[in-house]
Amino acid sequence: MDIRSVDHIELFVADADQAAARLAHAYGFAITGRSTPWGAGEAGYTSVLLRQRDITVLLTAATGSRHRAAEYVERHGDGVAVIGLTVDDAQAAFAAAVERGAEPVAPPETLGPDGGRVTFASVAGFGDVEHRFVSRERPGGPFAPGAFAETGDPAGEGLLTDIDHFAVCVPTGDLDPMIRRYAEVFGMEVTFEEQIVVGNQAMRSKVIQSRSRGLTFTILEPDTSRSPGQIDAFVAGHGGPGIQHVAYLTDDIARAVGTISARGVRFLTTPDAYYDELPGRLGQVGVPTETLRELNILADRDHGGVMLQIFTESAHPRRTYFDEVIDRRGARTFGSNNIKALYEAVERQSATGR
Repeated sequence: MDIRSVDHIELFVADADQAAARLAHAYGFAITGRSTPWGAGEAGYTSVLLRQRDITVLLTAATGSRHRAAEYVERHGDGVAVIGLTVDDAQAAFAAAVERGAEPVAPPETLGPDGGRVTFASVAGFGDVEHRFVSRERPGGPFAPGAFAETGDPAGEGLLTDIDHFAVCVPTGDLDPMIRRYAEVFGMEVTFEEQIVVGNQAMRSKVIQSRSRGLTFTILEPDTSRSPGQIDAFVAGHGGPGIQHVAYLTDDIARAVGTISARGVRFLTTPDAYYDELPGRLGQVGVPTETLRELNILADRDHGGVMLQIFTESAHPRRTYFDEVIDRRGARTFGSNNIKALYEAVERQSATGR
């Protein structure tokens, strides 16, 4: 099994139209399809499809109390509930995953005509997150033939281009078992690990990736030998393990952040001292330091090049889920040198309410 890329993400939300309007207005997504309500009575739901370059987002809201989205939203609030995984053969990937111990969620289903068929099949992931294998005879075609009447420009505004990675928070003791399970079931491998210490808090972090590097999880576990911190707070507020943030790629972070910020999205702020020290620490990074300072963008460098990144404030009522915007200019790591700045910024947000 080789997971080639992220086909789509599906968020379970309380109000799909409201969530879609926010992503379209602030982040530049195009609303390209709406389903008619599926199911009947208490099992019903409705979905909105959004696209932007190589990103596909599905927003699903329950219209009845028995749909899985209703239970998810009650337990966690709005959040990422499904990660669609591009594979060569969804039916074979599903069979292999179940044989290796994955819990089946939805058996293979094929939609569309010959030459344009799409196959979906799902297994359980971590917490309440489902993994949906997807194989497409015609990449770039309809998301789910017959389910949506797709319209609009799938490129959106082009502020964001792809999904870079997912950050996952797990309770203490869950990190290593999750790593083993994803190696055994999904063929993923650890590509980076570290112990992060921020003041009196600490956490363990491991990065796992598919062989193609098309799927990346950064998994964070709190260190209980230190004071409780933000990972503990996420797990408590979310009600168990889950996706803390989705990192969206951009090829022009100044344009993306400037535009998104002007449309009302609040980003975490960074002290001026960070930018005073930046030229001496990293040299030239491709964007003027004053622009980075103005937009609160963080910078890091590894052996491959430069990475620029920024995190939104959490607009979630539980202060759990948020987003990242990342611009990779050769760098392949995840901004270890910025973790301290990020967590100090989150602490300020928690202390001040903004």
